[in-house]
Amino acid sequence: MSTISSWQNFQQHYLDLPELGMSIDTSLMVPPDELPQALDKLFRNAFQQMRELEEGSLANPDENRMVGHYWLRNPELAPSAEIKKVICDTLGKILQFAKQIQQKIIQPQQADSFRNVLLLGIGGSALGPQFVQNALASEADQMQFYFLDNTDPDGIDQVMASIGKELNMTLTLVISKSGGTKETRNAMLEVRHVYESSGLDFSKHTVAVTGEGSQLDQLAKNENWLRRFPMRDWVGGRTSVLSAVGLLPAALQGLDIEEILNGAKIMDGLTRRKDVSKNPAAMLAWMWHHAGAGQGEKAMVMLPYKDRLLLFSRYLQQLVMESLGKEKDFAGKTVHQGLTVYGNKGSTDQHAFVQQLREGPADFFVTFIEVLRDRKNASIEVEPGITSGDFLQGFLLGTREALFQNGRSSLTITLEEINPKSLGALIALFERAVGLYATLIGINAYHQPGVEAGKRAAEDVIELSLKIQSHLKSNPAQQFSASSLAEILEESAKISTVFKLLEHLAANGRLQKFSGSDPFSACYQENC
Repeated sequence: MSTISSWQNFQQHYLDLPELGMSIDTSLMVPPDELPQALDKLFRNAFQQMRELEEGSLANPDENRMVGHYWLRNPELAPSAEIKKVICDTLGKILQFAKQIQQKIIQPQQADSFRNVLLLGIGGSALGPQFVQNALASEADQMQFYFLDNTDPDGIDQVMASIGKELNMTLTLVISKSGGTKETRNAMLEVRHVYESSGLDFSKHTVAVTGEGSQLDQLAKNENWLRRFPMRDWVGGRTSVLSAVGLLPAALQGLDIEEILNGAKIMDGLTRRKDVSKNPAAMLAWMWHHAGAGQGEKAMVMLPYKDRLLLFSRYLQQLVMESLGKEKDFAGKTVHQGLTVYGNKGSTDQHAFVQQLREGPADFFVTFIEVLRDRKNASIEVEPGITSGDFLQGFLLGTREALFQNGRSSLTITLEEINPKSLGALIALFERAVGLYATLIGINAYHQPGVEAGKRAAEDVIELSLKIQSHLKSNPAQQFSASSLAEILEESAKISTVFKLLEHLAANGRLQKFSGSDPFSACYQENC
């Protein structure tokens, strides 16, 4: 490709979004000059589907629910006055509560002010808030943040140890839509125990963000927690970051949450354009379809060249993979669709996996994220005329070119700077791209049967663990091998699971283990 045609190609596939200080360059994806006719028809349908969703059509037939996270940033779009009022009232209450915390009107039990936030959640209830907090952190932050997003006891201990003596000035947010999510419930019970062991009343330090009438909502009401903020049926976990789930912690951090919402609202407007080449979300959806032949044949490698965006790939893994990883299409046909997401940050990527990206299997495309503004203040020169930020951009552009020379495609999203408005826009951009792409490939982006199947399987394992412990307690003087115990419990098809459960119980001192001639002949009994 000559220099002139390359420049012409760049201009043709460069979308400038001055309203948001953002641009998208898809020239290195080597797309066709014009949208193929078959895709044009699919996009017309996708735009119609998006319009119907915004008007309140049922998008999640499994749960008979609407999908309306876009109403959160533009309540005027809400299909009823009641929903509009709920959105506006909740935003007002979030702002008021954050102000009362920061002005010390609401105080903890044994301190003059709350200085820390401990957020308990998992999946969308933690990934979104963590991403926003990390991306917009500054010296002006009102509070220090800690997160528990797993049911790992050691991880819980690490976080609680980090808080240490400042527990008395720590505000805990318990975030669970259903109120019954086991990981979040477990973390809550563990944290409650630490509060109580420290002589503190858990309820005087805690806020619930949950569905109205949920188990958690009832608990918070009965125990008179500081506040309860609602999660709505029409907002899914992976698209909840601009609901109370993400806005409450952001407000407590001291961020301008109305500007975050404004950025998302502006992006939503741009993604309603019917011209695909002028619609940023449609452009991404087209490139995903083009790269993977509409079958998710290539993974998306996220490479943000900005430390603040390190967590973006983790956030996108849930948004994209939970939305698009589906066995069946709308017609019930088995399709096994999906779009794998993984990534690192630049320029760490060059010292991690760019070697394989350039010379290994060409089973991916890259999404680079470039941020033009290096820092708030002027930079020193690390070489004559060159700053650290110049090197960062050089590594991005160099990596992009090196990959392209070897036939590896990429697109680049450029932001002038990271601020509340641009971050809200970035979140909305990928939410909308996921929705449009899902319609192109004929799958439902708004349900997750695989997640529910995994939860049910986990419940079966917990039930088996209880059966094992009950039998051992009923026979305290007897020893059992994994195979004999499985046979007694009529779980012979699950001997390996019984073995794993026994090993875990023994490792934690909850029963005795007697080694045999090999790992599988070991015997176990109730502790004497």
